[in-house]
Amino acid sequence: MNNIHKFIQGDDYYVIDVNSGTVHVIDELVYDILDDDRLKTLDQIGKCLGDKYRKEDILEAYSEVKQLVKNGTLYSEDIYKNAALRNDSTPSFIKALCLNIAHDCNLRCKYCFADEGEYKGKRKLMSAEIGKKAIDFVIEKSGPRKNIEIDLFGGEPLMAFDTIVEIVEYAKTQEKIHNKNIRFTMTTNATLLNDKIMDYLDKNMGNIVLSIDGRKKVNDNVRVRVDGSGSFDSILPKIKKMVEMRDKSKQYYARGTFTRENIDFFEDIKFLADQGFDEISVEPVVLPEDNPLSIREEDLDTIFKQYDRLYEEMIHRKRDGKTFKFYHFNIDLQGGPCVYKRISGCGAGHEYVAITPDGDIYPCHQFVGNENFKMGNLSNFENLRQDISQKFKTAHIYNKPECTNCWARFYCSGGCQANNYNFNGDMNKPYSLGCKMQKKRIECAIALKVKTMN
Repeated sequence: MNNIHKFIQGDDYYVIDVNSGTVHVIDELVYDILDDDRLKTLDQIGKCLGDKYRKEDILEAYSEVKQLVKNGTLYSEDIYKNAALRNDSTPSFIKALCLNIAHDCNLRCKYCFADEGEYKGKRKLMSAEIGKKAIDFVIEKSGPRKNIEIDLFGGEPLMAFDTIVEIVEYAKTQEKIHNKNIRFTMTTNATLLNDKIMDYLDKNMGNIVLSIDGRKKVNDNVRVRVDGSGSFDSILPKIKKMVEMRDKSKQYYARGTFTRENIDFFEDIKFLADQGFDEISVEPVVLPEDNPLSIREEDLDTIFKQYDRLYEEMIHRKRDGKTFKFYHFNIDLQGGPCVYKRISGCGAGHEYVAITPDGDIYPCHQFVGNENFKMGNLSNFENLRQDISQKFKTAHIYNKPECTNCWARFYCSGGCQANNYNFNGDMNKPYSLGCKMQKKRIECAIALKVKTMN
């Protein structure tokens, strides 16, 4: 089992104690001394490194490493497994909801996982009645939880803006009655934004995710309208205006997707930062390998170099006072998520569910349309399929054999359940390509955090 992980980022050497989460900045000698699974004896190290380093230097470094082991910040024991297994039998309460407001869209993005908004069904918008029932559902199923997150999603949710207003205003009345705090977020392609809509979203959305894939030629190659024309010229000024309305207490993301046709995606991130966006997310597309836009194994070296370039760029901008946040480089070295979130991830199927315009309930938006994962309907939500919920609840890192020996397990929490299932037919078998990219991002994120903290 990997109890530590060492890596080089830029000119610096790092080691992570996997179980405690402690990060050490080290020199090359200590880097060479450390093995992933256990600390070798001084004699073994001397035989391996005696030709490279002086004996007294090895002895001093080894003594320091031994002290870190004694202090529990290197080669520490895993204390979470029993807690995870105990939690498998405890009640679950829903804390987050994805409302698929629209199974329809006015764009035809070439990489869309949602079948261009249809979700393998027919085009349909959610009614206010279904939306209000969803609010009632999540309030009841949240149990003792006070804070509830609701993401307004699609397709393109702004195709039903009036319905959104009804749902949000209803939620405001119900949260007071039931002593809840409901926070709304929205993901939109920005094409339908106008002054009235932007003013309402700014006042009522805790977070707004605004979709744009970066440079004009990249965006307009994949984010196209029904007639095949690009969306860039229309959405960029609207996204800028929406962002300008948000003060620092209100979150947003300019969110893009990179495909095989722009694996130089660092240029797209840089472009978005140069437009003044300081909250950016550009994520790898997830598609079957036979799709021409899909990421392949042979692309990884280029992709890793893009993350390295991004790491260096963010350091330079920090020094120049022109910082921006990159979603996948956000990491907390002083504690991070709660223990169970580190073990089980997003909570799909037992803490988080998605609801369709027909009121059908699925473990998350990426399972919508797969009838094998339909948990029930709002018309009779007391009878949700608990077997599905339990299956997701127990699909944590301790039930994923490949994860139990992986240094990144407490950062990625076993990966996306939908990606695991869609690529391997098994939620407990991680999506390999996604794992490799995730590990690279984690290394960059840790190094960036240490550099900018210092």
